[in-house]
Amino acid sequence: MQHLYIVGHPVGHSKSPVMYNKLFHDLGLTWSYDFKDIDTSAQADVFLQSKDYLAVNVTTPYKPNAYQCAQTRAASAKIAAGVNMLVNRSGVLVGFETDGTGCIRDLERIYGPVAGADIVICGTGPTSRAIAYAAAFAGAERVSLIGRSVDRSRSILQQLADTWRDLAYTSVDLPASSSGQLSFKEAYEAVTFRCGGYATSAQALHNADIIIDATPLGMKANDPAPFDTSVLRSDQLVYDVVYGHGETALIAAAQACGCHAMTGQGMLVAQAVENATMLLNVEGVSNVPSWDEMFALMADAAGFAC
Repeated sequence: MQHLYIVGHPVGHSKSPVMYNKLFHDLGLTWSYDFKDIDTSAQADVFLQSKDYLAVNVTTPYKPNAYQCAQTRAASAKIAAGVNMLVNRSGVLVGFETDGTGCIRDLERIYGPVAGADIVICGTGPTSRAIAYAAAFAGAERVSLIGRSVDRSRSILQQLADTWRDLAYTSVDLPASSSGQLSFKEAYEAVTFRCGGYATSAQALHNADIIIDATPLGMKANDPAPFDTSVLRSDQLVYDVVYGHGETALIAAAQACGCHAMTGQGMLVAQAVENATMLLNVEGVSNVPSWDEMFALMADAAGFAC
């Protein structure tokens, strides 16, 4: 029996176990996917370093821990400075960050390509950075990272740019992963990155085609929106990565304004499909379903109408 887990705190709300277990069952695999709710950072390090698993998905607040535990890291993980999936390959922990790809694939699945879009991302953590990275690959014209502190946003964006530049110009350019995507170097060179704070970015928020909230706001009852929602326009797309906790303040305001509004349900499924596809291929599993087939199966298992 191979064991897999969702690691974080809290994780009881997660739909990951039911999604992955349904997939494994349908493929005839004797793999078990369970919750691993861990109270402290030190305890998370002990478990992650134990390597007592085939793979783990990692959520708030332990993505930086998983990044430090990874012995080999994908470019997406290096740029995000976080890992949402660790795969145990013969005792070597390989770290990936697929939240960004999951977010953009879900967004494009519903509303079409983001190429040429002006995208504002709220938050400066690993998920925000991963989404910025994926948006650039998808050909967004402008990507802005905004947070509570202008200085922190500027520092995080500089780290992201420095890491991306070093990877882009010290290795062979990674080709586009699919039609319509940019290569690794093209994405770095073509996209305009900006940063700011909520209090100083009202115009950027108002002008954006797409606003993505990648903060934890909304996970608790009565959490406010990250910014003054009076800046919203009715023709904007507002995407909140939080799901399953009721309607967030941001989604409520976006709907009231007439915006297109999306929760993170589809992102959860899309990143799970990315992770599962990668893991199944690495483990040599035959008859892996297509991306669309896997998305439909996992979304249905989670009870999501997406």
